[in-house]
Amino acid sequence: MAVEPGTQAPDFSLQATPDQKVSLRDFRGRNLVLAFYPADWSPVCTDQLAVYNELLPEFRRLGAEVLGFSVDGVWCHLAFAKDRKLRFPLLSDFEPKGEIARAYGVYRGGEGVSERALFVIDGDGMIRWSYVSPIGVNPGADGILDALEKLQGRKS
Repeated sequence: MAVEPGTQAPDFSLQATPDQKVSLRDFRGRNLVLAFYPADWSPVCTDQLAVYNELLPEFRRLGAEVLGFSVDGVWCHLAFAKDRKLRFPLLSDFEPKGEIARAYGVYRGGEGVSERALFVIDGDGMIRWSYVSPIGVNPGADGILDALEKLQGRKS
């Protein structure tokens, strides 16, 4: 079961490139969108991340950065991000496999991948919104945008 809103976000420090790690603490003071997805190159994942790439300026306008997470290796992520022209980091939850997905309660042990799950984290590291989508369904961005707008005080 996914970590619930109102819970402190589990910490992470994962490879974004072979020589660069990205950590939750790097984003203190900023909102953060975590997008867990099963695998690079799969059709639904490709479409989902393309939506977030397209909406990246809107997410940033709402004070948020985006991070993608899957159990794929860092080299796979780099090739996928380059091919799809992604402008946000993809973090490798590769070894120990799925450790961060497990911490967030979204690891699919029988398949060895993460759920298709979204988390919005505020600048204090608190989970403010989460959603686990059916694995074959692109969850889009409406829930993320609503959560970020609420954090901005634009919606009640």
